[in-house]
Amino acid sequence: MLPIITYLDLETTGATPLRDRVTEIALIRFENGIEVGRWQTLVNPELPIPPFIQQLTGITNEMVQRAPTFADVAAELSGYLEGAVMAAHNARFDHGFLKNEYRRMGVTLRQKVLCTVKLSRTLYPEHRHHGLDALMQRHNLVTLARHRAMGDVELMVGFVRAASAELGSDRMRAVAQELIRSPSLPSGLDSGLLDEIPETPGVYLFFGENDLPLYIGKSVSLRERIMSHFSGDHASTKEMRISQEIKRVEWVETAGEFGALLLESRLVKERQPIYNRQLRRERQLCSWQIETNPDAQPLVKLVNEAGIQPETLGNLFGTFRSRRQALDALRQLAEVHELCPKMLGLENGKGACFAFQLKRCRGVCCDREPIKIHYLRLMQALSFHRLKSWPYPSKIGIREHNTVNGKTQIHVFDQWCHLASLEDEAEMHEVLASKSVFSFDLDTYKLLIRQLRNPKLEIISF
Repeated sequence: MLPIITYLDLETTGATPLRDRVTEIALIRFENGIEVGRWQTLVNPELPIPPFIQQLTGITNEMVQRAPTFADVAAELSGYLEGAVMAAHNARFDHGFLKNEYRRMGVTLRQKVLCTVKLSRTLYPEHRHHGLDALMQRHNLVTLARHRAMGDVELMVGFVRAASAELGSDRMRAVAQELIRSPSLPSGLDSGLLDEIPETPGVYLFFGENDLPLYIGKSVSLRERIMSHFSGDHASTKEMRISQEIKRVEWVETAGEFGALLLESRLVKERQPIYNRQLRRERQLCSWQIETNPDAQPLVKLVNEAGIQPETLGNLFGTFRSRRQALDALRQLAEVHELCPKMLGLENGKGACFAFQLKRCRGVCCDREPIKIHYLRLMQALSFHRLKSWPYPSKIGIREHNTVNGKTQIHVFDQWCHLASLEDEAEMHEVLASKSVFSFDLDTYKLLIRQLRNPKLEIISF
């Protein structure tokens, strides 16, 4: 099919290259259609094989106990791969594991790869399934060692021979060469996707078998970012899992990066994709509010997200994902600035606080420091964390324009809330006339704070 090709299969302790390891390697190397080498070996993964994997593959901990490690066989394996295209069924899995195994040795593996799943999809698009079991049934292939490395390699070779006999060697060679040239897409995606992805800002959504997104991301270049997910070597568990599960990609173009950031933040909160964690909505968001009376005790109280209102923003300090995080931050602040834990509500009891005995409080709790001085020091200590009040008399719009796709958007805000991103100015009147419902969102607040520092920002005052 190709001048030099090595068919390879791995068995592993699991599906995660960063954590799991190789337990068996098998390969057959062909040069100009002639088999010139056949090699297989068990590999000591240097960690236990899970019972489920032992049952699936038949490879037990006892079998690999005295086997060579990957480092022991790496040089021999490299000899079989040298100058060849490596063919594997779901090649991203095997290639990802090999790259991680070599990386642990400080070696970078650079290898041309052919996925026989994609080869089958391209040659037989009328069929839905292209796993090895489906190929066995479709092409009348037989093996007594399914889920063992050499057994699966022989199935791949059998499939290529059967397809070549049916479709012709020229057709096989042309398709294989095209797949090698094409960027590496997961086997569940149509290669025609490459021609459709725009090189403009926007948000993309990865889907599996249903309408629940696997992952939502953003970029100033959708094509470049989407393809970066599929051109890597599965250095992260998340990328590996997405690659295994993805069946569909959708995207939404925006006028610029700011619009993409806003849309990504909103969609992640609305759709709750499986592999987005950082932007998911934290419903325990809270902030510290200072009492206006210096004699009050405690001097601060914790306000949850529902209690954050426009009129109180300027008197709130810090944003925390949980009550525990807020308390830890306040304790650290008290220790650094020698504030009294009792006055802050962090300690109960009568008399001087424990921090005073350790000389970490200046004594407001035992009349050694004036209450007003302590109050002013608290205000100063928290000043860096103060939330900003809305600096405009009413709603504003931020205009973004993209000269590449000609898209213009106006992002409308009020009291740090993102109300809408409009492409049609005719919709502006409806948005401006509507009454804003305040709902504080930390991600939007941070995005807008950062955007307002841009000296080239085009702000529309309403």
